[in-house]
Amino acid sequence: MKKISGAKFYLAVVFILLYLPIFYLLFYSFNVADTMNSFRGFSLVHYQTLFADSRLLIIVLHTFILAFLSALLATLIGLAGALLIYYSKMKWLKNILLSFNNILLVSPDVIIGASFLIFFTLLGSIFRQFQLGFISVLLSHIAFSIPIVVLMVLPKLQEMNDSMVDAAADLGASSFQIMRDIVLPFLTPGIIAGYFMAFTYSLDDFAVTFFVTGNGFSTLSVEIYSRARQGIDLEINALSTLVFLFSFLLVLGYYFISKGNVSAKIRKNRLKRKKVDWS
Repeated sequence: MKKISGAKFYLAVVFILLYLPIFYLLFYSFNVADTMNSFRGFSLVHYQTLFADSRLLIIVLHTFILAFLSALLATLIGLAGALLIYYSKMKWLKNILLSFNNILLVSPDVIIGASFLIFFTLLGSIFRQFQLGFISVLLSHIAFSIPIVVLMVLPKLQEMNDSMVDAAADLGASSFQIMRDIVLPFLTPGIIAGYFMAFTYSLDDFAVTFFVTGNGFSTLSVEIYSRARQGIDLEINALSTLVFLFSFLLVLGYYFISKGNVSAKIRKNRLKRKKVDWS
């Protein structure tokens, strides 16, 4: 009992340390004053200022478009990569692919950002039309999100019963049918988890994005950093509150999607048991 109570106390302390600064920031977004020195009254003036700032709203729109698009493309490529690694018959090739996949996960963001900057600068010297901007940021986000998707999908592949695939092939199913009706439905939770992880990584990335932005393009993290250097602006508090609420809804949606997948599996297992009992 002492161990359980100690674990609960430790967990409570961790949550307080993590969420107290966030709620402190959210609380002062409703402050009528322009600073966080003291709370002088409830007001939505900073939210009104936020929605009147067209430049910041465009940056928010660009950030979410970038996150949705990079997560989608990274999920597709990461899914293909996980399948390639899993079904590779050569062990040495599988180990090499896994090693290359993990490089971006263990490398510091500053090194990754500097590497992308050097690469895109070289690319711009070859192709004059290419400049730092939306495309360079998108490619960077796709690149560092792919390993995350692979690590989310690969364990699900390892959990899959290969006998189902072999049975479908013996019954005459094509590779497309096996992938559509057996493999992809089983991998759906991992694919969804990979997409959401890639989306959140893209949404809050600063280090890599800071290196590869240009041509007037900016993301939310870079913009907040540049404004924070000039002093505290409670408009950023208001924006952070809205982004936090959106993230909360995103996590809630992922929870219900995952719960729906689990419920569907339970129903399928019950139907299988009933068929066995009837036979």
